[in-house]
Order: sequence, then C-alpha cells, then structure tokens
Amino acid sequence: MSTVLLKALSFILIILTGYILKKLVFRDPAPQKLLAFVLLNVTLPATVIHAFGRFSRDTSLFFIILLGFLCSFIPMMIVYLASWRQRKEKRAFAMINVTGFNIGAFSLPFIQSFFGPGGIIIACLFDIGNAIMVTGGSFAFTSTFLQTNPEEKQTAKTLLKKFIGSVPFDTYMLMLLLVLFGIPVPDTVLTLVEPVANANAFVAMLLIGMMFEFRTRADKYRTMFSVIGMRLFFGATCSALLYFCLPFSQEIRQVLAVVAFAPVSSIAPIYTVRCQSDGALSSLTLSISILFSLAIMTGLVLFMKT
Repeated sequence: MSTVLLKALSFILIILTGYILKKLVFRDPAPQKLLAFVLLNVTLPATVIHAFGRFSRDTSLFFIILLGFLCSFIPMMIVYLASWRQRKEKRAFAMINVTGFNIGAFSLPFIQSFFGPGGIIIACLFDIGNAIMVTGGSFAFTSTFLQTNPEEKQTAKTLLKKFIGSVPFDTYMLMLLLVLFGIPVPDTVLTLVEPVANANAFVAMLLIGMMFEFRTRADKYRTMFSVIGMRLFFGATCSALLYFCLPFSQEIRQVLAVVAFAPVSSIAPIYTVRCQSDGALSSLTLSISILFSLAIMTGLVLFMKT
C-alpha cells in the first residue's frame, strides 16, 4: 500500500511542479506547446513501441479495441438524446467533454507505474478504439448532429487526414499491424526507445500541471460539475462492466476498470471551441477531472493491490 501511495504522491508532486513552473517561470505558452509536442510525437510513441515490442500475439485481446470505442461512443449518444431540450452550445459542450478518455497523456503513465508493460498493452489497445472518438470522431458527430459549423463540411477525406496526422494513432496502427502479422520489433529498436519511453510519465505529468487553469465565471461551475458528474457515472458503469463481465484475466480486467475513470481528453478544449462552445470552461473541466481521476484511480489500485 505504501508503494502505491508513494507513486501517486510522486505524480501529484510532478503535476504541482508543472503548475508552479507555469505560474513563476514559463508564463508564455511556448514551453507548454513544446512539451505537448514532445509528449505526442516522441515519448508517447516510444512508450507504445516499447510496450508492444514484447507483446505475444493474442487475437482475443483485440476485442478490447471495440470496447474502447463503445465506452467512448455510447456516453456521447446518451447525452445527445437526453439533452435535446437544451441550448445547442450547452449540448455541444456536454457531448464533447463527456466522451473519450485521456489515456496517452494521463492514464498510460499511471498504468505504466502500477501494472508494467503488460498493463500498457491493454491500455493501448483500449486507446485505439478510444482514439477514433478522441482524435476527431466526437467533433465530427457533434458538429454534424447539432450543425454547429454549417460552413464546414465533414467528409470522409477530412476525417482520414485527422487520423493520419496523429503520430500516436499512427504508432498504434503500425504496432497493431506488426502484431497481427507476427513481425517482431528488433531488440536494438527496443533498447534505443527504452530511455525515451521511461521519460513519458514525467513529461506527461509535468504537462498536465502546466495545463491546469482554475479561472472562469462562477455561473459556469454548474455546467462543469454536471459534465464531471456524468463522466463519473459513465466511468463507474463502464468500470464495473469491464471488471465483472469480461472473460479475461484478473490483471487485464483491473487495468480496464482503472482506465475507465480516465479524465477528459486533452484535445477536448480544441474541439469544444470548434463546435462554437466554451473552450475555457472545457480547459477547467479537464483540470478538475484530473483531480477526481487521480483520486479514484489511486483508490482502485490500492483496493486491487491489497
């Protein structure tokens, strides 16, 4: 138990360090953008390569990809149907910020610390399905269903460009193809990427600290906490179903149960703005959801490891 708490505390300290650096040293947004670029294009892909490099082909685990998509897609559709009487702006905010999981920048380092390489593979498989929604799917569905951007055409070509332009998603697809065809990753490559992969947790948590923002109008808090409440409800439902209803080993079910409580996607504020809604409130929602997720995911790991 003490080891789990110490690891969680180390995450909190790194996040706090990032927040302090933003307030006292890096007030310009340039360092934050640089760190985000390094995370998405260097350390996260290296982590995926290192994890899949020693993955033994097991086709039964590919079902987890479908689960990742469904756990992201179904909550968004429920919100869409349940909010039909609300204003378009509020519906768009809820649909974008309820769906999807922040796995690459938050959950993957967390899983990496507590479940090792095997846990990373499970989280990556789940994230492949989740990425379909996070990297453009949620925006495409929301903007189309609510017609938030009448002047912007959503075509298959547009969506394909978004997916191909995402380095983490491309890395997931490449490693998945290698596993499917039984092509091993050379040991030399794994040795080269290992130090970079080990740096992913630190870079991700430092960036999260630099993304924290608590300023918004008081009347917006009700909207924010309603979205966080919905995320916690859907997270608890998915976590219970993934843990108690899947025919996988206990460790796999534990990883999925923990990942289901991941916070709002770091891309959500961008798509919130593009859907003519409140991007600043989405950033605050992301920040607060991280606090809830860190507490709940740590509690789950403590419960499972004892």
